[in-house]
This record gives sequence, structure tokens and C-alpha cells, in this order.
Amino acid sequence: MRILVTGSEGFLGRNLCAELENIRCGRRRGLDGLLPLEIFRYDLGSTKEELRAYCAEADLAVHLAGVNRPKDQSEFMEGNLGLTEELLRLLKESGRACPVLLSSSTQAELDNPYGRSKLAAERSVRAYADETGADVFIFRFPNLFGKWCRPNYNSAVATFCNNIANGLPIRVDDESKLLRLAYVDDVVDCIIDCITGRRAPERGVMSPEPVYERSLGFIAGLIRSFRENRAELTVPDVSDPFTKKLYSAYLSYVPASEAGVYCDTKSDERGSFTEILRTDGMGQISVNICRPGFEKGNHWHHTKTERFIVVSGEGVIRQRRIGSDEVEEIPVCAKHMCSVDMLPGYTHSIENTGEEDLIFIIWANERFDPQRPDTFYEKVLKEEQP
Repeated sequence: MRILVTGSEGFLGRNLCAELENIRCGRRRGLDGLLPLEIFRYDLGSTKEELRAYCAEADLAVHLAGVNRPKDQSEFMEGNLGLTEELLRLLKESGRACPVLLSSSTQAELDNPYGRSKLAAERSVRAYADETGADVFIFRFPNLFGKWCRPNYNSAVATFCNNIANGLPIRVDDESKLLRLAYVDDVVDCIIDCITGRRAPERGVMSPEPVYERSLGFIAGLIRSFRENRAELTVPDVSDPFTKKLYSAYLSYVPASEAGVYCDTKSDERGSFTEILRTDGMGQISVNICRPGFEKGNHWHHTKTERFIVVSGEGVIRQRRIGSDEVEEIPVCAKHMCSVDMLPGYTHSIENTGEEDLIFIIWANERFDPQRPDTFYEKVLKEEQP
């Protein structure tokens, strides 16, 4: 399939072309029906001759190019309606009913220069469909957010993410103002569904799925929390889809030189303990190192649970239920990784039985609370009475 993408260097265009390239190279599976795939990229640096050549060969045109921040308002019609009409004219010259996917905007519902130009472009595409019988997809996109979106331009989310990630101030005039938002990867998937036929064309306007509605104040506060929590090794609750996507968008604006956050390590003769990740709802993860000949643990918990996974070395995990004399042993080593739960109400320990450091990952179901650590010393192996 040969796909023409206008506006290929824009925010949505870059994301779409990157995924189409993944499909073309076989890095995204399950879309063999599009292969072999050729991508025609058209943007500001392209010529009208190139556009004519692309239109003569394209099997589908994804029209993302347009104007949204002109120097003069008269450029809205020229950049949105004019370019659309030029594209449709060249497609008709090919003599084929080439399908068209148009990127419009929810602003088309408003009586302003930008909205009127997008509405006029929609009508032009519908007229093209009536004349040629071609399938058309007209998407009215809300505000889009995600990686590669230009900050300090026309996206509040991109500006908030960029400025907060780089320690710059942001301005929120009305915290209660609601934004309707779609995540760029979701939009790309919607477009690909149209290309593959998984989503059929509709006579009316179409909308990407899902669309989120959040206030400016909520968005700004959430992004601020991302910056603050990174310094504490805390990740947000990514079980919420919007939070997960906004966090990914935010991280794309963090300078690569600042991607690392140093961890606090506690060491003694037995080895070391380092927290590497904290969460708001799923506990924390740590790395523990136990030197040869040493043992760690010998404590129990009421409610806290832990899970040990040895990633280097070898040892033995022992557990004994409080009030019992019976000890259970589980040999552990990196060659045969085993995920072992430390059971509530059982005192437990791990001993390095090898000649190298025993390194293991610990997940705990709650963040450590120094005011109530829920950790009580008691050796697993009782000392024999004389």
C-alpha cells in the first residue's frame, strides 16, 4: 500500500509516520495486509510537483497539513481550505477514487476564522466523496498531547510538560477551564484502523477514542506532582489510563541529561539495601545485596508482604510461622529464578550460600512507614537450648 501523509513533519504527522515506518519494517506485527508499504511524506519543504506525483500513485491520502497559528487570519482559508482543495484536485486527476482521511478540529463547531476554515475543508472532502465515490474519514480532533508536541505554541499540555520538566514557570489563568484531550498514540491507532478497514468510514464527522476531559488546574497539578515525585523515586498510579499517558508525555520533555535519579543506599558489613522505586498504590521495589557467608532478614510482618527474586548468586530462603518450630527452606539462584513470597506471620531470612554477592530484588506491598514499620525481629532458626 502507498500512503500519502501531508503535514508529515507536524506533531501528529511525525507520530503517524513513525508507526507506519514500524509497520513497513516489520517491527509492528499483525498488519501484513499493508505490506509492502510505501510512505509519501509531504510538508512545508516539499514541492507541488512532488505532491502531484504522490497523488498520482497514492492508495490513500492522510491529510494532516493545515494552518492554526498564522500571522494573518486570511491565511486560515488558504492553508486549510486551499490546500485541501489542491490535494483533492490532484487526486481526481489520477482518475482513481483515492480514499481520504481528513484531520479536522472540534473548532469546526465554532464561528471563528480557524473553525470556519476547517468546516469548509470538511465540506470540500464530502463533495469529493460524492463526486468520486471514494471513502472519506473526517476526524474532528480535540486537543492532542503526547511526545514530540511543540511547547509554547498551541498546546497547553505540551507547554506545561516542557516548562515543568525544565524548571520553568507556567501560567494558568483559569484552573476550572475544561480541556477535551486525546493522546497521540490513540489517535494514530484510530488512523491505522481506518487504513486497515478495521474502522469503517462514516457519513458524519468521526472522533478518536478515547477522549478525556480534565481541567487545566488538574492537569497542571498532576504534571507538577510528576516532577516532585521523580526526585523521591515515586511513580504515579498508572492504572489510571489518563495519568499513564500524561506521565509518558511528561517524561518525553525531561532532558536526557536529567533522566537519572540517584538512589539512597544503606550499607553495612552484610551488604547493602537500596530503594529504587516507590508507588502510591502498589508498594515499593528495592535491591538488596548480601555478601558471602552472611544472612539477612530474621523478622516478620503482620500485613506487609514481600517478594524476593534472586538475580545474581545463590542462597537459601527460610521461613517459619510464628509459634511453630517447623522451618521451610527454598534454595534460590540466578540460574533458575524463583519468585518467593514472604508470608505474613512468618519470620523469614535469606542466606548467601555462594562465593559471590547474592543480589535480589524485593517488592513490598506497601511503602515503608518509619512510624509504623510492621517489622519485628525474630530469628528463623531458633538457638538450641544448652
